Amino acid sequence: MEELKFFTDYKNNETLRKSFFELADRTFGLKFESWYQKGFWDEQRYIPFSYVDGDVVIANVSVNILDFIMNDEKKKAIQIGTVMTHPDYRKRGLSASLMNKVLEEYENKYDFMYLFANKAVLDFYPKFGFNAVEENIFSMKITPNQCADKGVKRLNGKLTDELDFIYNFSSKRIPISQRFGTDHSQGIFMYYCLNVFSDDIYYLEEEDVIVIYIKENNQIDIFDIISRKEFNIQDILKKIAGNEIERVVFHFTPDYPNINTESNSYQGSEVLFVKINGENHFPPHFKHPITSQA
Repeated sequence: MEELKFFTDYKNNETLRKSFFELADRTFGLKFESWYQKGFWDEQRYIPFSYVDGDVVIANVSVNILDFIMNDEKKKAIQIGTVMTHPDYRKRGLSASLMNKVLEEYENKYDFMYLFANKAVLDFYPKFGFNAVEENIFSMKITPNQCADKGVKRLNGKLTDELDFIYNFSSKRIPISQRFGTDHSQGIFMYYCLNVFSDDIYYLEEEDVIVIYIKENNQIDIFDIISRKEFNIQDILKKIAGNEIERVVFHFTPDYPNINTESNSYQGSEVLFVKINGENHFPPHFKHPITSQA
């Protein structure tokens, strides 16, 4: 085994890039190759920090640079993701070493640094100054609508032309919420369109919005609403919620003056950990947008 070397920002190094993709697939089942090939990797906003043995990436911590929108104010944010180590190299402190490199590189360059951790590693991140923060999930009851699905076109996230349309449309989007939203997170968003919600993306021509949602039983889960201008949420719900829908669940923080939602503690498979710089603080009762979660 050769001495491990540290690499970062190697998007254009084919050998390291493909090795990184292989480790991400092996560890998390993440499919990065098509995401990269379609031009969704912005090297200014997605930066891997990796240890390499020979020409093989064996440990990684990735940085996603974006902005938070919090109560109408913009905040600098860094989201950590793809924290992984090859099984043959675990228990050597490599993830901790890479986390320290990230913290050193971005010291005092953010308002919030954060990540989503699975429940098997909840003791790891507090060592670096991260604290668990509770999210909420928002929902509302709705009256079934007989006139839904008219003027709604399903987009195919696997077709190049339709994916290009989604990409160009989303590049001019407004934040999903001024209470709590994200900006400059298009690379993460396009990964979801390509690999997670490719069959669940719809374009409403009259409203000129893209909505990502899934209907199941009497519930509709809305994961994102992409718009280039302000919109009326009631108009959208009338279009997409059918006569069997009785409840709407928002997987982001709704910010609509003409509806009332209830919020409950979010019990997801991952826990949000946040490291705060300065006097900043999170607002109460929020949900990080699922389509910008690394």
